[in-house]
Amino acid sequence: MSTPISATGTSTDAPISLRRPVGNVGGFTLLELLVVVTIIGLLAGSIVLSTRYINTERELEREVQRLQSLIDLVREEALMQSREFALLFAESGYRFYVYDHLARRWVDPPGDRLLASYSLPEPIRTELRLEGRDLVLEPTLELAARNREGDEEEDESPQPHVILFSSGEMTAFEAAFYRDFTGGRVILVGDFDGSFEVRKEGFDGG
Repeated sequence: MSTPISATGTSTDAPISLRRPVGNVGGFTLLELLVVVTIIGLLAGSIVLSTRYINTERELEREVQRLQSLIDLVREEALMQSREFALLFAESGYRFYVYDHLARRWVDPPGDRLLASYSLPEPIRTELRLEGRDLVLEPTLELAARNREGDEEEDESPQPHVILFSSGEMTAFEAAFYRDFTGGRVILVGDFDGSFEVRKEGFDGG
C-alpha cells in the first residue's frame, strides 16, 4: 500500500520519532542563565578576595622577616664592636643608629646602607608597643628624628625606641605591620634576650 503524498510532495505519515518538535525546545531559560552568571560572579569575587588576603599576608611577612634579619645582624655587630645600636620607628618606616661615646649622642651608622632610613612600601604601616604600652608614632621618620632628648640642653640626638646593647640584650618590643587598620596584621615580638616570635592577627586561621 502506497504512502499518501501531500500537495507539497512530502509524506504526512512519517514516524513520530522523526518529526521536529513544535512545542518547547530544550535549553536554559533567561532566569537560569542569570542564576549561573550570578554564581560565577560570586565565585570569582571570592577567589580575588582570598588572593588579595594571601598576597597581603605574604607582603607583611616579608617586612617582618626583613626587620628581624636586620636586628639579628645589628646584635652581632653590637657584640663584636662592644657598641650600642638603636632602632627608631615611625608609622611609615624605621632606621638604625649607633651610639657615639665621644660625642655622647646617637648617630647614623657609618657607611652601612642596610641600616639607613627605610620606608615601608605603600600602604603598609607599623605600630609599636613597649612595656605593655602602645606608642603614638610620628607619621614619617623625618618627624620622628626630631624627637629630641632634651630641649633645654639643645641636644639634637634623636631618642630611639629600641636599644640593642653590646651585651646582646635589647629592649623588648612588639612591632605590628598592617595594610588596613581594620584588617590583618603580622606582629614581630622581640624579647630582652634577643629571641623573636612572629604572630598573626586578623587572617583566616590566624
